Amino acid sequence: MDEEKVFPMTQEGLDKIKDELDNLITVRRAEIAQRIKEARQFGDLSENSEYQSAKDDQAFIEGRIVKLQNMIQYAQVINSADVAKNEVSLGKKVTFKEIPNGNDESYTIVGSAEADPFENKISNESPMGQALIGHKTGETIEIPLPNGNKLTVEILHVKTA
Repeated sequence: MDEEKVFPMTQEGLDKIKDELDNLITVRRAEIAQRIKEARQFGDLSENSEYQSAKDDQAFIEGRIVKLQNMIQYAQVINSADVAKNEVSLGKKVTFKEIPNGNDESYTIVGSAEADPFENKISNESPMGQALIGHKTGETIEIPLPNGNKLTVEILHVKTA
């Protein structure tokens, strides 16, 4: 039997996924069912674009529900308090500066399920996340870049997110 993937995440990430699942089940399913019901009234279903669009949306929603349920079932909530205060780990916000003369940047290290670069949340599985984890305030490290180069940074501050 295959082992299921564990989804490491913060409590905030788990709560967000649970909220999305609740919305999909209680709100979006009903909306899609209503759209399908209305589209059936337009006649021939084989040439009914509204019906086909609603069925496509239904398939997407149902797939997303299954995915979220799986993520919740196999969620592993990480407690960053178990790690030294100045050590980068999942659930912590790290501020670093590019060497020699870059600006300060801050990111929260999260599980892949809750990564969102637009909110400065990077995955523990990303090259940057992997390079930062386990290092401490004051350390200088190299982060591999996709083009083969390396980015040298100094960790300025680590705190619980």
